[in-house]
Amino acid sequence: MTKKRAVLWDMDGVLVDSGELHYQSWLETLTDLSIPFDREKFRQTFGMNNAGILTVLLGRQPDAEFLEMVSDRKEGRYRQMIPGRLQLLPGVSTWLSSLQKQGIPQAVASSAPQANIEAVVDALEIRKFFSARVSAYFMPGKPHPAVFLEAARQLGVKPGDCVVVEDAVAGVTAARKAGMYCIAVTTTHPRQSLSGADLVVDSLEDLEMGAVFRVR
Repeated sequence: MTKKRAVLWDMDGVLVDSGELHYQSWLETLTDLSIPFDREKFRQTFGMNNAGILTVLLGRQPDAEFLEMVSDRKEGRYRQMIPGRLQLLPGVSTWLSSLQKQGIPQAVASSAPQANIEAVVDALEIRKFFSARVSAYFMPGKPHPAVFLEAARQLGVKPGDCVVVEDAVAGVTAARKAGMYCIAVTTTHPRQSLSGADLVVDSLEDLEMGAVFRVR
């Protein structure tokens, strides 16, 4: 390997199978506010931060006070659901351990609020694998590349030397805009929707180390 490499992990749908908990917490919150929501709208917005999700649902950018109120309700419900109901997706544990043993820095780079990231890594006891945990909550959300660029900065790695693991269309677009190699997992979106990635796999169990650290 001739270049320093780092791996930037999206969280929801990549590290953990959290989709159902997010759907239920959104559904309960939005139903209380009489905002229409269903699984198709959830699928369309999965991977965005809350500002992006509400912009799609409302057809306009939410004001700051409303965004904060909705986010506090939704994320509070989500965190209450976490204990005992989340698990790492297939192949994740093996990859986290293997990368750590090789001295390859890793970061979480997620659209989720920081409190959610901290709750998930602690619940699943995976904090030790990550040198940085970066939230896009107060940044321009994916498909903007801000969260990936910030994660690379915190790791001290050039964007072009980073590998992103994503599951959402917005995340794939963000990774490519950041100039990073992108591996997409078909956890939440069909393979054809993720064609913008450099490599698409159905499971991290199908992924070979050589594919991740391909020198470009």
